[in-house]
Amino acid sequence: MSQSKTVLVVDDSRVSRLMARQFILSARPDWSVEDAATGEEALAKVKSICPALILIDVNMPGIGGIAAAEQLRSICPDAHISLVTANVQNATRNRANELGIGFMEKPITEARIHALIGALGTD
Repeated sequence: MSQSKTVLVVDDSRVSRLMARQFILSARPDWSVEDAATGEEALAKVKSICPALILIDVNMPGIGGIAAAEQLRSICPDAHISLVTANVQNATRNRANELGIGFMEKPITEARIHALIGALGTD
């Protein structure tokens, strides 16, 4: 049986956050899903939770996903962080690699979420 984990979904699109939540819980109904609409909100949330997985949109108002991911990496060094974006430019992929974070193309699909969760393992 898998251990319960917390996932933080960061996206300025409410629909994207709801879809990600649904897909995560369809694979792991025992996991907890938190969400944030901005990078700033995500940084505030990780003061009280340290998620095992953080999915973060790149293009958001305010701090933006890559800058937020850099700060989240230092606050939650053990979290698996994955950028989620429709922006598939090499510069974005390269920056994700430099930071040691994952990269998932939008649109978010159940198959992509399940593959990511499967890659994390169940312990």
